Amino acid sequence: MRASRISLIVIGLIAIISYFTLFTVLEVKNAIVLQFGDPKRVITEPGLNFKIPFIQNVIFIDNRILDIDAPAAEIIASDQKRLIVDAFVKFKIVDVLEFYKALGNENVARSRISAVVNSRIRGVLGEEPLASVLSENRSKLMKQITSLVEAEVRDFGIEIVDVRIKRADLPEANSQAIFARMQTEREREAREFRAQGAEMAQKIRSTADKEVTIIKSQAEKEANIVRGEGDGMANKVFAEAFGKDPEFFAFYRAMQAYTEGLNSDDTTMILSPESEFFEYFGDFSSVGN
Repeated sequence: MRASRISLIVIGLIAIISYFTLFTVLEVKNAIVLQFGDPKRVITEPGLNFKIPFIQNVIFIDNRILDIDAPAAEIIASDQKRLIVDAFVKFKIVDVLEFYKALGNENVARSRISAVVNSRIRGVLGEEPLASVLSENRSKLMKQITSLVEAEVRDFGIEIVDVRIKRADLPEANSQAIFARMQTEREREAREFRAQGAEMAQKIRSTADKEVTIIKSQAEKEANIVRGEGDGMANKVFAEAFGKDPEFFAFYRAMQAYTEGLNSDDTTMILSPESEFFEYFGDFSSVGN
């Protein structure tokens, strides 16, 4: 029993000593061993490591690419236009010891980098007009900003991987004013297009009416010519027929006159019985008897 108790005590002591002595460095971390706050060694390789218990402690620093969502900043472009810029930063801690000495931890680093990025964004974009910031030239400007930020934080043991603008918008008041101006401009363009359309429609109608008038006139002219030619041919035929049998022709013309003059039930005609109109009606002298 006594031997068992001693074994348990020894195992417990070993476990306690191991807990305060051994530590593991993961692949995504680097480690700094501190002795009373003073860095003693840097561990960049993953695996099991040792420290002096109660005298030394270990802090871990991420060695992956980290990102910062910088707070939105309002800038004034060179043409005095206001712009709200929301950017993000990707960075990596490449010198663990320098990073610890300069900044201490990631929270301080994020705050410091955000301040530097906002400052450089204001400085670079403030020298450009709004149209340049919103155009394809923005990639060139972002490379310039990245270089400036990289130069300023290099002494912190940090490498800037990229700086990008997520959003670049006008302030709300400016957006409303620009929207109203754009709406007015579009309405003006719409009125111009409608006026041009009405003018073109009027021209088309006028041209069509002119062509219709010309076509009708030409058709009437041709119809009159054809009608005249037909009347001429008819008169010629009548003349030839009249020349061959004048008496029959006179009779035929009289019948036509009767048809046209007496084609209604209520036709009333007052003529002398001796009129040539009644030549083919017979002798009216016996009517009175």
